[in-house]
Formats: sequence, structure tokens, C-alpha cells
Amino acid sequence: MTNTNSLSRRLGLVDAIAIGLGSMIGAGVFAAFAPAAAAAGSGLLIGLAIAAIVAYMNATASAQLAAQYPTSGGTYIYGREQLGEWPGYFAGWSFVIGKTASCAAMGLTFAAYVAPPGWEKLVAIGAVLILAGVNYFGVTRTAAAAKVIVVVVISVLGLVVVAAAASGEGDSANLLGGLGENGWYGVLQSAGLLFFAFAGYARIATMGEEVRSPQRTIPRAIVISLGLTLVVYVAIAVAALATLGPERLAESSAPLAEVARIGGWEWTGPIVRIGAAAAALGALLALIAGVGRTGLAMARNDDLPRWLAAVHPRYKVPHRAELTLAVIVSVLILVTDLQGAIGFSSFGVLLYYLIANIAAYRQDAQHRRFPRPLQIVGAIGCVVLVATLPWQSIAGGIVVLLIGVTYRAIRLRVADRRHT
Repeated sequence: MTNTNSLSRRLGLVDAIAIGLGSMIGAGVFAAFAPAAAAAGSGLLIGLAIAAIVAYMNATASAQLAAQYPTSGGTYIYGREQLGEWPGYFAGWSFVIGKTASCAAMGLTFAAYVAPPGWEKLVAIGAVLILAGVNYFGVTRTAAAAKVIVVVVISVLGLVVVAAAASGEGDSANLLGGLGENGWYGVLQSAGLLFFAFAGYARIATMGEEVRSPQRTIPRAIVISLGLTLVVYVAIAVAALATLGPERLAESSAPLAEVARIGGWEWTGPIVRIGAAAAALGALLALIAGVGRTGLAMARNDDLPRWLAAVHPRYKVPHRAELTLAVIVSVLILVTDLQGAIGFSSFGVLLYYLIANIAAYRQDAQHRRFPRPLQIVGAIGCVVLVATLPWQSIAGGIVVLLIGVTYRAIRLRVADRRHT
């Protein structure tokens, strides 16, 4: 008999890679480089390298765990299975709050490139609601949309790199100018902010219940999508930093459009804006899918309200979780800005991966695909990057984490009283 509360395995390797690429490239290129340049100055490339190393360590942990536990929920499930219910809950709640902030950041990024002045927040909310509707009608539509968006975005980014190279305006001194005024602390803070741009591969793991041959497909998709994203990021970071310099890059609201304009390719301005909008939509589309499925897994275990565990009988998606997310993100868009959303998101996601590394370290030899030292380095990296985030992001993250812990503690206490 078919379980009507289960998801369907409809995604192949290319689908999973597209969802991972759509999540990462949209988040990083058009949202994180400017605040990272403000923190690190010419040390931006060092920050990018640190973020990439930590991301790789975390990716190997996620890939190894996903192969053993091919179900929805990602590290929420891995933490429960390997470490216990409370660490699993901590990971799941960190993911939900971090990626809810990411949804708001991507909605605001989209609106920054397409909305008339004064209409940014309303346009951002509209994008969230429309993409929640796309997800509502099935994960194969999500994957198909992600493929189209990835092709558009990579084409536009290639155009920007060519414009920068053809302009002759680049200055290699901008790449080797030393650390910014904040020194190594600024570099580490930039790495924490740029980690936001690499975290999209988590969406592949959280959709483990919908991937065909998950033990083989998920690890491959995670590593491939992360590697391709890093190549794109390095090319764009070098082009933007060399052409604009760290100060101008930090102050720019649309740095890639400015890179193309300096190169004398003013006609590319509208194209770059279309690419930025498409990238943000691709990330937002995959984010809604990933957070909805983690919410589904948590609701199945009563760590979120049970009614969020519903799966649509026809479209086989966690429709209540995704619609609830859309409402919460819409409210968040009204009360936050882009930089605040990025810092808050990095706080939650880095804590999520801290649990992933610890859980992967605990796996037995039968399920081990990568050496344990990678998980040790990954866990240490997560702690260091969290500690160097802007203090506002840390403070806000701690408050929301405590709200989640209080909610679960009260629920468990009520449940104990009912059984006594």
C-alpha cells in the first residue's frame, strides 16, 4: 500500500545538481560579495578560499550522512540518528531559521534589481508567494525551473567576465593589496558571510526522499555542484575586485552591472539585471523546497506542529510547511534588510553544519566515505566563522535559538505530564 504521507523519488543526478547550483550561485554572486569586501578589503579572495575550504569539509560530511540516511530533513535526521534528539533538533531549528532568513535575502536581492524605487519589499513578497506556488505543484517543476535559471545565470556571469577581461581596466594590485583595515578578523568575517553563498548544497541533502538512487546520487550531486560553483565564484570575484577595487566593490549595490559598464559594455546592464533576478529566483525556489522538507521532517517528530507534516495527496509536496514558510518570509522581508538577512542566515547555517560534522565523525566504518580529520577541520571552521560574524547577527541568532529550545522543552514537559 502506498504511504500517502511520503514523498516521491522523481529527481535524477542532473536535477539534483541543478537545484544545488541554483541555490548557491544565486545567493553568492549577487548578494554576498559587497558586504564581504567591506569586511576584508583586498583580503576578499582569502576569505573566499577559507569559506570554500570550510564548505568542502561540510559537504563531505553531508554527502556521507545523506548516503546513509536518504530521507527528507538533512542534518536534522542525521543529528537525531547519530547524536540524539536534542542535537538533531538544534540542527533542524538552526537550518529553518537560517534558511528562512536566506529566503528573505533572495527575495530582497531579486527586488533590488527589478523593482521600481519604493516597491522593493512588495515585489520581494510577490516573488516569494509566486515561487511557493511553483513548489506547491511538484518537485519536478522545481527542478525544471532550476535548470532554466542556472543556464541563464551562468551565461550572464560569463558575459560579465568577458566584459571585465576585454576592458583592460583591471588592476592586479587590487587583488594583492593586503588585508583590509580589520586584518584577519575582517577576513574571517568575510569568510563567514561568503559561506552563505556556498550553503546551497544542503538543499540536495534535505531532498533525499525525492532523489532516485540516493546513496549514489546525493554525494555526487553535492560534490559536483560545489565544485562548479567555486569555479564561478573565483572568476567573478577576480573580475569584480580587479575592476572595481575593494572600496568601490564594498559600496556598490549592483557590482556586476558596474563591472560591465566600466568595460564599456553599457548595453549589458539590462542583461546583467535579468541574470541577477534569475539567480535570486533560482536560489529562492530551491530554498523554499529545502526548508519545507526540513519542516516536514521536524513536524513528523512533533518538533514542529504536527499539521505541518501533511503531504499533498496529488503533488506529493509538504504543502502546508511551504505555504507557512512563505507567510513567515513575507513578514521577515517587511522588517529586515539584505545585509542583516545574510549575517543571520550564516549564523544558523554554520551551526547546522557544526552538527553535521559531529554526526559524520560518529559514523561507523561501514558508512564512512571520507577520513575523520575532514570532519574535525569542518567543525572547527564552523565555530570560528560563527564567532567572527557581525555581533548583531550573533545576538539575533542566539535569541531565536533560545525561542526554539524553549518551545521544545515546553512541548516535552506537556507530553510527559500527559503520560503520567
